[in-house]
Amino acid sequence: MALEKSLETGDGQEKVRKQTAVYVYEAPLRLWHWVTALSIVVLGVTGYFIGAPLPTMPGEAMDNYLMGYIRFAHFAAGYVLAIGFLGRVYWAFVGNHHARELFLVPVHRKAWWKELWHEVRWYLFLEKVPKKYIGHNPLGQLAMFCFFVIGAVFMSVTGFALYAEGLGQGSWADRLFGWVIPLFGQSQDVHTWHHLGMWYLVVFVMIHVYLAVREDIVSRQSLISTMVGGWRMFKDDRPD
Repeated sequence: MALEKSLETGDGQEKVRKQTAVYVYEAPLRLWHWVTALSIVVLGVTGYFIGAPLPTMPGEAMDNYLMGYIRFAHFAAGYVLAIGFLGRVYWAFVGNHHARELFLVPVHRKAWWKELWHEVRWYLFLEKVPKKYIGHNPLGQLAMFCFFVIGAVFMSVTGFALYAEGLGQGSWADRLFGWVIPLFGQSQDVHTWHHLGMWYLVVFVMIHVYLAVREDIVSRQSLISTMVGGWRMFKDDRPD
């Protein structure tokens, strides 16, 4: 799909520039992205307060269930994150080839490493002209896999292991994730690693949002609007 956009030049003449639009992210993938983003925000905020509880509330304990609500929100968001992630794995099989970029990092390709180095230099302001990509650029793809995919799996596994302690022995969570706590040593060790994993994802989200806004402004293709409408818009017709 090609769109034409009129630009006013300095001499008052109108210059036409063609913009090419490519449908990249399908609706289920975009829905998963925003639901997951909201889940991570809820998990981060509630997880922080679970690790550093609020001061004692006045009055009878039966009249104050604030921490209980915080824990419930944390558990609910954890379910949403985990189920959404399983759905995302499913969509990697049934969606278009862009849906598989999150899990299949082509580290075996020499050209991919060359483009990765170019992106590193671009983000460090050492390259003047960015490349054009329909899907994720190599650095973004690597970061999504290392930070989000690995981070989400780690947080889900350790989180449900801790959740199993409340459900008790023999529960579904204990049967699936009961092996995690002995692997780490004891429950407090899992708490510590789960807490560190939270900051691991928080730092990733901060960098991800900054780079998404930056690239939407200075790169040669749309970014944020692509995850809203699904279409990648290119700002020029120059070769990649």
